[in-house]
Amino acid sequence: MIILFNKPYNVLTQFRDTENRPTLSDYIPLKRVYPAGRLDRDSEGLLILTDNGKLQARISHPKHKMEKCYWVQVEGVPDEAALQKLRTGVVIKGGKTAPAKAGLMEPPAIWPRDPPIRERKNIPDSWIELRIREGKNRQVRRMTAAVGFPTLRLIRAAIGPWSLNNLQPGEWIKLENID
Repeated sequence: MIILFNKPYNVLTQFRDTENRPTLSDYIPLKRVYPAGRLDRDSEGLLILTDNGKLQARISHPKHKMEKCYWVQVEGVPDEAALQKLRTGVVIKGGKTAPAKAGLMEPPAIWPRDPPIRERKNIPDSWIELRIREGKNRQVRRMTAAVGFPTLRLIRAAIGPWSLNNLQPGEWIKLENID
């Protein structure tokens, strides 16, 4: 089985927490399904859960290089030089990133974040669509910071062939297994 879940902001990508923070168990009442990869607590969007170990490995293991698409709201408006650096790879903690697909995008038609992101009157923000095939710790945030445009909001929109579609935060759907 495959579960597509729109992980809300501030929810941990695990089923239990000793500090009583929101977890997957607050949203998904199923047993024996496990996240295929992680999404930081301060990130939102698509998380795939499955009961199929082979599928979980295919989705999350770096050797399979499954593409992940992120919508990234950044402080400022990146120029072509900054986008090109993202496309060729940037040095972050943990080494140089693999080349990515990167481009400016219109603000997506999405839900408001609770709490809202900080807004500065004198500094504009913009959105980047970033597609990567690796998953280093906090990679997307570190990549945008490395080119001078800190991440304000991060939403994973797709993993391989699966996407958020119209799932709202906290909603999930069950799909049949794809092997």
